[in-house]
Amino acid sequence: MKKALITGITGQDGSYLSEWLLGQGYEVHGIVRRVAIEDPDHRMWRIRHLLPRLQLHSASLESYASLFQVLARVQPDECYHLAAQSFVSYSFEDEFSTLNTNINGTHHLLASLKEVAPRCRFYFAASSEMFGKVRETPQTEATPFHPRSAYGISKVAGFDLTRNYREAYGLKATSGILYNHESPRRGYEFVTRKITSHVAKIKFGLADKLPLGNLEAKRDWGHARDYVRAMWLMLQQDQPDDYVVATGQTWSVQQFVELAFACVDLDWRDHVVSDPRFFRPAEVHLLLGDASKARRQLGWAPSCSFQELVEEMVVDDLERLSDSPAGRPAAAAPRPTVSLVAAMDAGAR
Repeated sequence: MKKALITGITGQDGSYLSEWLLGQGYEVHGIVRRVAIEDPDHRMWRIRHLLPRLQLHSASLESYASLFQVLARVQPDECYHLAAQSFVSYSFEDEFSTLNTNINGTHHLLASLKEVAPRCRFYFAASSEMFGKVRETPQTEATPFHPRSAYGISKVAGFDLTRNYREAYGLKATSGILYNHESPRRGYEFVTRKITSHVAKIKFGLADKLPLGNLEAKRDWGHARDYVRAMWLMLQQDQPDDYVVATGQTWSVQQFVELAFACVDLDWRDHVVSDPRFFRPAEVHLLLGDASKARRQLGWAPSCSFQELVEEMVVDDLERLSDSPAGRPAAAAPRPTVSLVAAMDAGAR
């Protein structure tokens, strides 16, 4: 039985990856902070249904010694490094902790693998934010990086560290340059979940306004469930390499908003307000990925459309509210009718 070790196992991607690996017959281990073990109801809600089948280890990305000990004990066949300070807006507020955690954590993990598990296949969660002020559209594995945030900078450093350990020490180290991927398990601080959760609150009369930043920013949005499958496929290849993972379509924040409100038959213009607090100091206006290499070499393709993704997130937030004391349990949450799909298809590029 293969053994996999996941950092960031309690996050969105970690939970979907755990489900996928367990389904493939893996023994799945996860690294978590001690605070998560002490507060599992709050910090492990995404993997609560999997806990009896997982083996969790307390360690910190900031501690080389703790990572070294876990790797030496587990001896994984595959290691998926997903943990990071990944909220871009917060990286502007606290650049130092973002850089320290993300860069040093990756370095500590690679250095530990080199010493105690050199045959382990390693996956680094790179990001489309590395492209930042893009030099070309769409972006490929050969597009130069121009990050526009501490988060993007930290991911470029992690990407370079991963490549260097592959070339200098022969580690089977791979980076996945993943574009935005969402799901009902997305954190509430991210704009997509902020939108869908507010849509549900507004539908139930628990809120009236949704403050947002730049509605014109465009992203290549996919489903996290599809993207973790790409991670696994990368580590099944004979030779390590780097891959862009994207849908090849781009949508604006406004289009996401329009579709989310249409799901509950509301006009977004009655509820969305512009708030300068949510504009980035250095904006990334357009990210669009070319995943031709992943399609060709991995046989990977996304299975969930943008419209299906938005609907799934809205439905989930409606159901969460209808089941909570704050909602209206006497009234069933309406099943969304995606009335804007045909009109918005023309906006995809």
